[in-house]
Amino acid sequence: MINIITSSRYKIARKGIKDFVDKILSENGLTPEYTINIIFIGRNKMKSISAKYKKEAIALPVLSFPYHNQELAGEKMVGEVFVCYPQAVLLAAERNKKVDVMIYSLIEHGISNLLK
Repeated sequence: MINIITSSRYKIARKGIKDFVDKILSENGLTPEYTINIIFIGRNKMKSISAKYKKEAIALPVLSFPYHNQELAGEKMVGEVFVCYPQAVLLAAERNKKVDVMIYSLIEHGISNLLK
């Protein structure tokens, strides 16, 4: 199961993201019984999380937290990927890419860190 958690102010393509994440998980041998959370947050929240867990007081574009296959309510949890939506927009502009492409790239990076 792929959970996408976001504020209504962020324009994201939920179906495209779910399909993309499902493809990545399948390529890594994870079946649909695994659960991953993709969470879109703002700069202030990312700064807070980054300061608490990474000891860096900056808004990182992406952070991931693995659960090492813990089970919650019968579901195998892979982990959580936090994407800072405003940072994704800035990176897309800097690199002359579409925001969706940058979001996919950040999610892929976050998932690769979960699976290490």
